[in-house]
Amino acid sequence: MVVTEQGKEPRRWVVGWTGASGAIYGVKLCKELLAAGVEVHLVVSDAGWRVLKEELGWDAARRQEALKTGLGLGLGEESLLRYYPNGDIGAAIASGSFRCEGMVVVPCSMGSLSAIAHGTADNLLTRAADVALKEGRPLLLVPRETPLSAIHLENLLKLARLGVRIIPAMPAFYYGPQTLEDAVDFVVGKIMDGMNVPHRLFRRWGESQ
Repeated sequence: MVVTEQGKEPRRWVVGWTGASGAIYGVKLCKELLAAGVEVHLVVSDAGWRVLKEELGWDAARRQEALKTGLGLGLGEESLLRYYPNGDIGAAIASGSFRCEGMVVVPCSMGSLSAIAHGTADNLLTRAADVALKEGRPLLLVPRETPLSAIHLENLLKLARLGVRIIPAMPAFYYGPQTLEDAVDFVVGKIMDGMNVPHRLFRRWGESQ
């Protein structure tokens, strides 16, 4: 867990959920960050809301309530979550003056990834990613697509060369996962490693059982 000094602002990250399959990865990441005392500024694309409904049964018509229920927010955790509609291009996270450690998009669709790669900041999610790039802050993308076309690969390479951390949603098997939750935890743990947020979501190579 993240321990902050008394009177010190909590750690702050922007998190984006898009329309790629794998909504559970974004949900689990936010749960872990909030439980660790990290302030989460969340933006979800319209396609992301559709995937949340299809994969997790969330009520996309009642979005604020769906977030509270789906993330299992307690009083303390609820105060750490800020949610922005994707069309709110004037939200705080659209400005470079908004202070945060960085941004992670999980899951990241190839459409959103392409928009980020080409600077097409026509909604809040892609604008926030554009801000991370221009301000030199960490940007982590978690693509979930297979197979990958040459266009996908070219966009991924372009972003990687710009310093973007690409963390594909690829669970490992060396630690003996027994459940789907174990596989999800591994991917989320790798994301949190990239964010430099401590966790105990999976057994690392060389660690005892």
